[in-house]
Amino acid sequence: MRILIADDHNVVRKGLKLILAEAYPHAHIEEVCDSADLLLQAAKSPWDIIISDISMPGRSGAEIVKELKAIAPQSPILILSTHPPEQYALRTIKSGASGYLTKESAPEELVKAIEYLRAGKRYLTAEVADLLAESLGYDYKEDLHKSLSDREFEIFKQIVTGKNITEIAAILSVSKNAVSASRSRILEKMHLQTTTDLIKYALEKNLWQE
Repeated sequence: MRILIADDHNVVRKGLKLILAEAYPHAHIEEVCDSADLLLQAAKSPWDIIISDISMPGRSGAEIVKELKAIAPQSPILILSTHPPEQYALRTIKSGASGYLTKESAPEELVKAIEYLRAGKRYLTAEVADLLAESLGYDYKEDLHKSLSDREFEIFKQIVTGKNITEIAAILSVSKNAVSASRSRILEKMHLQTTTDLIKYALEKNLWQE
């Protein structure tokens, strides 16, 4: 796997590289420190993942994402920023980025986000998904659970009542692997991250009796 990191802070680049080298020991990882070098490297050779800050010398923000997509349309772009999502997330996602993380959350979520991008998916945190939904003119959270299949919704209800994977598998007469896979799909479809997020959502929407 080939990964290109772009950030004008050396400490940030080194930190990201350490995380990535541990998760992907055989990956080829390169660093650049400004937007000019980022565009140059993106044009020179293909990259499986491009990880970029949006506030670097030269071009920045949505502008750099658009140029990257024109130069390397097949390379998914993960944006890392010190700015909160409401400032830049929507602009960069709509410009072609496949994900947006704050640098504060990057150590915990970076590898997970990369796995989403490698699978051809976007990585949207719950906060970014909410912002995207609001920009489309409706409350996306109202429809989150309605995207689930009947079986997924049944597993969702078992999860939010506190049952573990083994217990759910026994109740529904399916394998533990099937339950685990369904849980991952549920989180993905609902743009949530953890079981706690599912429980909070169920409480907010009063889904216990549904």
